[in-house]
Amino acid sequence: MVREHNKTNPDAQIKYNYEAGTSNSWLFSILPSALLTIGFVVLMIIMFRKMSSSISSENNRAMNFGKARVKRADDESKKVTFKDVAGNEAAKQDLTEVVDFLRNPKKYEKLGAKIPRGVLLAGEPGTGKTMLAEAVAKALGKKLIIWNIKSTTKAQEGLYMYDTIQRLYDGQFGEEGVDDIAKYIKLGKLGEAFESDEQVILLIDEIDKADLEFPNDLLWELDQMEFYIHETKRTVKAKNRPIVIITSNAEKELPDAFLRRCIFHYIDFPNPELMEEIVRTHYPNVEDNLLKNAMQVFYDIRTIRDIRKKPSTSELIDWINALQIGGISADELRAKLPFLGVVVKKDEDLEAVRQEIH
Repeated sequence: MVREHNKTNPDAQIKYNYEAGTSNSWLFSILPSALLTIGFVVLMIIMFRKMSSSISSENNRAMNFGKARVKRADDESKKVTFKDVAGNEAAKQDLTEVVDFLRNPKKYEKLGAKIPRGVLLAGEPGTGKTMLAEAVAKALGKKLIIWNIKSTTKAQEGLYMYDTIQRLYDGQFGEEGVDDIAKYIKLGKLGEAFESDEQVILLIDEIDKADLEFPNDLLWELDQMEFYIHETKRTVKAKNRPIVIITSNAEKELPDAFLRRCIFHYIDFPNPELMEEIVRTHYPNVEDNLLKNAMQVFYDIRTIRDIRKKPSTSELIDWINALQIGGISADELRAKLPFLGVVVKKDEDLEAVRQEIH
């Protein structure tokens, strides 16, 4: 009709804009917004899963802290006794007395002695603290649980962890038992020791790696031999008091309140005679002159004033192994200092050693 009007009335035409419509015009108008919304949702889901996976991994590591490295005294593949710990007779004698004290506490209680909360073994790295702890476990015939401490370790991890991430996943996928919170409570190493039906040895290894509050945070549980799980409102009491052995590299001062509750024993760094016995325990066929020269260089390095990290026993053992594999003779050892990076771990220390050792 508009066209006919314009033909008959050329001086009074009606102007108009015409766009061909389709039955799907509304779909095309919302399609870009819909695609953008869908893409955003997908991106958020991917990011959430990655974040949850990361958190879950961290939680699992926390809850399973040290699980891969848990050692049992009854493990046939590795049984350490006092006879297996080379030298250090004074330390072994002292530890033997501690073993008797812990094995027969009632005998000492009659004499008025108070049962300590643990045995604290201190000394430089590589002095055999962990091996002595394993020897105690073997001497007592007890299972050994090792709680390896890191700089990020919190006392809570030794008690229990609540796996909220796993519960969230189970809730999303409709798993049964989501309402049972106890299902998601994972006991830590101290919790395992408390729940054990028989008395165990709990080794808290390198406690000085943790922050200063860590020892104090453990005092209540070690004193009372129990802890409270808030999520399930359950108190976990030790079925049998575990024998707690704690090691420290003496890199940090431990709180006085904590020290008062421990039997303290310091293990001195091995002298050359004892060190030779230790090395020969690992490499009985090492050539005499090679061992003599390597040990002389080793102790010379430890006496350098400006060195930041003194090499330990384990580094000497690794160095001697590398020297044997490399076919290094005793004569060229001091002149060339081969494989020095095995025994010296810092750049500035390497420079100091090269200047001092000739």
